[in-house]
Amino acid sequence: MASIEARGLRKAFGTTVALAGINLRVEEGRILGLIGPNGAGKSTALNAILGITPFEGELRVLGRDPWNERDRLMRDVCFIADVAVLPRWMRVSQALDYVAGVHPRFDRAQAEGFLAKTEIKRTSKIRQLSKGMVAQLHLALVMAIDAKLLVLDEPTLGLDILYRKAFYDSLLNDYFDGSRTIVVTTHQVEEIQHVLTDLMFINHGRIVLECSMEEFEARYAEVMVHPDHLAEAQALRPIHSRQMFGRSILLFDHVDREQLAALGEVRTPGIADLFVALMGDKASAPEGAAK
Repeated sequence: MASIEARGLRKAFGTTVALAGINLRVEEGRILGLIGPNGAGKSTALNAILGITPFEGELRVLGRDPWNERDRLMRDVCFIADVAVLPRWMRVSQALDYVAGVHPRFDRAQAEGFLAKTEIKRTSKIRQLSKGMVAQLHLALVMAIDAKLLVLDEPTLGLDILYRKAFYDSLLNDYFDGSRTIVVTTHQVEEIQHVLTDLMFINHGRIVLECSMEEFEARYAEVMVHPDHLAEAQALRPIHSRQMFGRSILLFDHVDREQLAALGEVRTPGIADLFVALMGDKASAPEGAAK
């Protein structure tokens, strides 16, 4: 069953086309990474999925029209954005009280259990917490809601590497159960490569790549080519090349790995490297990409 299914999804703001009639399908129980440069259409797509913005075309989220059935849909959907929306004057205990009062599927005991693993005090006001702690609090509140779909828009923006790692570890170990669906956008793509089951690149409102991570690992290979084999490697028509430590690193699509192994050291590329290869000069690179 598809958690999200869109056909001809289009959105324009005046003469600016944010989504150019895209088709997408996200199956239940998958973790999709939606990757693209600023202005590519990521946030517009998420806003359509969340019922925040009207759209043209067909879009069903958990079997519902998000624009016309948003109130009912939100019982089964949670959202974390890059900017925390929790009121800064509120105490942590009051945040727990509030969510318990407005969401019928909130498990307060579960939220308390998540917070017990942190240094967050119940008596602290949100303005007294570091940005990392606010993210931890937000995640604890969201994970304690029994939702079928979790949408994360740059959830770890501005956090240091320890908080980012803890965030995704908690997401995988404490929240994802194989039946929930997660959609995440981020520029820190290398950090989520091990988390994803599916990958989608979007640019200028169009989908540039859509594949499972199994397909990604089977399809693409990167080779640090031995200088003696450079001409032979280039004859296999790599889709991208770069230099590192004076060696050529070539990226291949649908080329036999055994054949490539004779040319140099073979590895699966990082998402950021593939992003640069497919986007070229058309987009800025996400974090983790080779400069």
